[in-house]
Amino acid sequence: MKKQLTVLLVCLGWAAVASAQELSTTLNGYQFTIQKRSDATPVENQYRSSTCWVYSANSFFESELIRMGKQPADLSEMYVVRAGYLERADNYVRRQGAAAFGQGAETHDVVNIIRRHGIVPESVYSGFPAGQDKPVHGEMEAVLKGIADAVIKNPNGKLSDQWIKAYTGALDGYMGTPPATFKVGGNTYTPQSYFNSLGINLDDYVPLTSYSHHLFYQPFILEVADNWSNGQFYNVPIDELVQIADNAVNSGFSFVWATDVSEKTFSAKEGLAVWPQKDWADMNDDERKTWAEAPGKEKWVSQEERQEGFDALATTDDHGMHITGVATDQNGTRYYIVKNSWGTVNKDMSGYLYVSQAYFRCKTMSMLVHKDAIPVAIRKKLGIEQATR
Repeated sequence: MKKQLTVLLVCLGWAAVASAQELSTTLNGYQFTIQKRSDATPVENQYRSSTCWVYSANSFFESELIRMGKQPADLSEMYVVRAGYLERADNYVRRQGAAAFGQGAETHDVVNIIRRHGIVPESVYSGFPAGQDKPVHGEMEAVLKGIADAVIKNPNGKLSDQWIKAYTGALDGYMGTPPATFKVGGNTYTPQSYFNSLGINLDDYVPLTSYSHHLFYQPFILEVADNWSNGQFYNVPIDELVQIADNAVNSGFSFVWATDVSEKTFSAKEGLAVWPQKDWADMNDDERKTWAEAPGKEKWVSQEERQEGFDALATTDDHGMHITGVATDQNGTRYYIVKNSWGTVNKDMSGYLYVSQAYFRCKTMSMLVHKDAIPVAIRKKLGIEQATR
């Protein structure tokens, strides 16, 4: 008999916090004016886990529910992470270890996992051991990979029928077993039927990137380590990727943003990311100390420079976040309002950052957006139909 977990969601309470959090519009010498902003659920903390891919995607889908006028929800990140570890192990063993096995993934993995496994509310499944309220995954990853490696090296010559049970047992030892059925608001759901009740059509979401080593307006497999499932991204010129981002936020959409956060001029502590005209290596000590104190001239990179950074591994796939709006500084420079998943590192920013359009243009790896947020002319070039109503 399947175990049932009864859950009471205080819907009105969640709806009250599912709104735009207060952000400081003054950062040192920067004066920001917020031009457009979508509602979002509260900032969370991925803590000691490389799970930004699901925190950013879940935040995005939570905002999508609000945008569509549906009941707000707090979706479980760890439910998706657990299902992802099951699929990752299957892929890793089938490829006899010739595949990535780690904590990272891409946003399309969230889409694919939800499509196959459904989703549950956070209150149904936290995925944390008793006494823990944030994810810590280093030991778990090492143990799970050790099991998968041992399976591949099996001296018997062929796999047993038991390895996936042993692997799942270890996974659930760290994360717990999610319920097969549960109740929300008096209704009984499975993970799949709960997702179906949300009213999100996963076919309406499009992954995009911009690199010239593949044909534009065609999908291709982005060659980054975390793309373990070999997901494809539609490829557009960088000018059009920026157009898509601008059209999205101006039209009331938000989107998932994957980027390089290793640059010295990306700082969650400062609540700011910019792309100065002068390279960090060429700055003097004073310039390095004061880069975040006031707006300065920025470099507007070309498609060729973006490609050079990617080819040289100077631009890497580090982190996924959620872009929820746009602002301008006192000089009229455009910035995206970015929801992070590192908790409230900068309390004045409530866990958000202002990211300049120049930084976005240079360091964007990919994005996931609703197809109706893509300008019609670009959507036609990609052969993407308008979302079904």
